[in-house]
Amino acid sequence: MQSEMGGKIVFFLHDSDHDYRETCAKLTNWHTGKIERVNFEVSNKIQKLYSPLYCKTIKPGWKEKTRRCLPNLVAPKLVEIFDSIGSNNVTDFCIDMYRKMGLLEGVELVRSSDSALREKAIEVDDYFVDIPYKGEIVRARDGRYFLYKGGDNFIEVKAREVQKHQISPTRNTRLAWMQSVVQCTHYIAGEGEIQYLNQEDAPEIEYVKRDFIDRSGEAYAEYEHEW
Repeated sequence: MQSEMGGKIVFFLHDSDHDYRETCAKLTNWHTGKIERVNFEVSNKIQKLYSPLYCKTIKPGWKEKTRRCLPNLVAPKLVEIFDSIGSNNVTDFCIDMYRKMGLLEGVELVRSSDSALREKAIEVDDYFVDIPYKGEIVRARDGRYFLYKGGDNFIEVKAREVQKHQISPTRNTRLAWMQSVVQCTHYIAGEGEIQYLNQEDAPEIEYVKRDFIDRSGEAYAEYEHEW
């Protein structure tokens, strides 16, 4: 698309999300043929459940343990890249991997955690707020600032006056919030994402459904063994 129409490619990285399941990779073990799940282990339970992705820190020992498993799951060159990453922050670790894999060449990276972006974005009526809680930064819902514990149970978090740089959108308000800053002309959406995007929030955008990817979790893992 870029070669046909020009412009630039923007990767909008929603690293304000707090769901630890979003970083889980399902990879095929070349020897057993079974699917194995690889995910970060973070420093504590509060971070795992409630901290935004950009505030999650990697638990000591995770990299060494994961490194021992990787030769059965991905190509040797990807193991080498993994070895070379030194960051203990989940988002930075991912971005460093993307860069060294060449996935960000010619791509502008925009992060939803960026304070400058948050200051420029429009105000939305449905949002999360990044606030301190027990020595960590957590992502609480607007209003009285609740953390969802499960079922009908919530933890209320007290907060001082909230500033705009602490606010990030919910799924329902993210498109308009992002577009107010990025001003994109086309939006390539994943198979699930295209179902819930409220396209009326940004009718000026041309929405493009991403091509179907077989075994999408392994799209960049090169799961065919290289002997």
